[in-house]
Amino acid sequence: MNLSLGVKVLIVVICALVSVIVGGLAALLNHDPGTPKRKAVIFGGGVFAGSLTLAVVVLSALGVL
Repeated sequence: MNLSLGVKVLIVVICALVSVIVGGLAALLNHDPGTPKRKAVIFGGGVFAGSLTLAVVVLSALGVL
């Protein structure tokens, strides 16, 4: 695809926002009552990084980015 730079930036921003939602939900699901929130936040950050990387790799392989 031959997309403009603005559209590509918009796609990456959308991927980042979806990854934030996925990471936040993963952190909520990982947190146990009575335990420190630090482990859940670190886990959510790892899920965020993994999902953003996966989204960018898939879009690059499809030729969008």
